[in-house]
Amino acid sequence: MTFRHLRIASQLLFLCIFLFLFRQTDYNGSDHIPYAVNIFFRWDPLVAFTVMVAKRAVILVFLPSLIVIGLTVVFGRVFCGWICPLGTLIDMSARWIKPLWKWRINKRPLKYMILAFVFGAAILGVQYIAFFDPFSILVRGLTFALDPLMNAVVTGFFDGIYTHLPSLVSNITEPVYTFLKETILPFKQTFFYLSGLSLLFLMFIFFLEKFERRFWCRNLCPLGALLSLLTRISFLRRVPFKSCSKCMACSLKCRMDAFEQEGRLMTEECNMCMDCMDFCPDKIVGFSFRKPVNRTKMNTSRRSLLKSALLGMGLPFVSGVNPAFNKEHPYLIRPPGALEEKDFLAVCVRCGECMKICIQNALQPVILEKGIECMFTPKLVPRFGYCEFNCTLCGQICPTGAIRKLNLPDKQKFVIGTASFDKNRCLPYDKGIPCIVCEEHCPVYDKAIKFKTVQSIDQKGNPVTLKKPYVVETLCIGCGICEKVCPLQGEAAVRVIAKSGQSEDGADDTGYGA
Repeated sequence: MTFRHLRIASQLLFLCIFLFLFRQTDYNGSDHIPYAVNIFFRWDPLVAFTVMVAKRAVILVFLPSLIVIGLTVVFGRVFCGWICPLGTLIDMSARWIKPLWKWRINKRPLKYMILAFVFGAAILGVQYIAFFDPFSILVRGLTFALDPLMNAVVTGFFDGIYTHLPSLVSNITEPVYTFLKETILPFKQTFFYLSGLSLLFLMFIFFLEKFERRFWCRNLCPLGALLSLLTRISFLRRVPFKSCSKCMACSLKCRMDAFEQEGRLMTEECNMCMDCMDFCPDKIVGFSFRKPVNRTKMNTSRRSLLKSALLGMGLPFVSGVNPAFNKEHPYLIRPPGALEEKDFLAVCVRCGECMKICIQNALQPVILEKGIECMFTPKLVPRFGYCEFNCTLCGQICPTGAIRKLNLPDKQKFVIGTASFDKNRCLPYDKGIPCIVCEEHCPVYDKAIKFKTVQSIDQKGNPVTLKKPYVVETLCIGCGICEKVCPLQGEAAVRVIAKSGQSEDGADDTGYGA
C-alpha cells in the first residue's frame, strides 16, 4: 500500500460520495431533506469567497470551506489531487483520452486571470462563477443532460422489452428495473433548456485532455488557482524539491507538469498526487513538513491580474446599458423564497440544484432573456410545470441562500406572480364553451380563481349558462398550475405574470399575498 494507492482510494471514495449526494438531490416522496446534499458547494472556497464578496456579508453556511482552506494550508493542493470529483473523472478519462498535441506557450497564467476576473465582477455584485466553477459545470452537465439522457435510454430499453418480449418482464427485467429505479435512476423523466450547452461545457473539459493531461486543472480552473495561492504557504513539501538531472523521471511523468525546465518544483502547481514517489527508481523522493520556502516565481504578473480584475469590474457597467438586463421581464418568475433580483443574481451560483429537485420539473434555466448575467439562473415555466403548493424543497437545497428556506405556511402565501386571463383564447369567453379546469386545480384555500355566472349563446345559437373565470389578485400566488392544466393547445388562455417588488416576508409591496 503506497501513497498512490491511498490517493486513488480517496478519489474514488469522494467520487462515490458526490454521486450518492447527487442522486439524493431528487424528490424521494418527502418534503424534507435530511442532510446537506449540497456540501460540495458549501466547502468550495471559490463559491464561498465570490458569494460573500458579492453579498458583502459573512454567510455561515460556507463554514465548511474553512476545512478545505485548512487542508490546503497544511498539506498543499490536496483537494485537487485527492478529493475533487471532476479531477477524478479527468484522471479516469486518461485511459481513453490521450494527448495528441501540445501547446508550447505558457498557459498557466490563464487560471489566475480567470480568478481575478471572477472576483472583480463579484465586487460589483455580478456572478460569472457559473461558467468557471468546476462543481457548477459538473452538476449542471449531469442534471440538465446526462441524468435525463440516462433515464430515457434505460427506460426506453425496458419499455421495448415490455412491448416485444413480455414473457421476460416478470422473470428477469422487472426485478432489474425495480432495482435501478430505487438506486440509480431519477424519480421521473426530466427535460431542461440548455441541456446541450451544459453538456458541451462539461465535455469541453475532457476534450482539452487531447492537448495535455489535466489541462483544465493546470491552466483554467479558478478554484485550482485559488488553492494554488494558498499552497505557496503550505507546510507539506516535496523532498528533494528538484528532480534529479540523471533521469528526470518525476518531471517527465508529472500529470500536472509541475516542474520548471531546470527541474525545480513549482509548489503551487503540484496537486500532491504522490506519483513521483513511485516514478523514482532510487526511491529518494518523499514529502515532509517544512517551513514554506518558494524557490519559483508565480506564473503570472500583477499587471495581468489587475487587467483581468478591471475587466471583471467593467462588465457590470456594460450590463447597465443593456435594456434586456434592466427591464423587468414579465415571464421571468423566480422560485418562492428567492431574494430580491439584485441580491439573487449576486448570490446564485447557477448550480442547477433547485431545478433538479423540483417535483414538477417546473424550474428551468434562464437562457438569454435578460442577458448573459442571468444565464442558467432558475425560472418557473408554468406551461412546462407548476410550483407544487406543498413543496419547499428548492429553498432547502439552495447551497448559497439565493432561495431562502421557507416553512410551508409561509411558502403557501409567497407571491411569485399573478395569473391573468386572455379572453380572446379562454373557451368560456371566446367560444362560449363551458370550462372550469383552472378553478378546479387552484390550490389556494379560498380559490384565487372564481366565476361569474352569465347567460350566453353558444356557437350553435342556443342559450347557455356559462361560468366565466376571473382572478382574485389578492389571493393568487402565481404557482402556475392554472396555466399548466389549461386544455388549449399551444399558449394557455391564462398566463402567470412575474410579480416585482417582493418583500422579505414573502408578500409583495402592493399587499398581495398577505
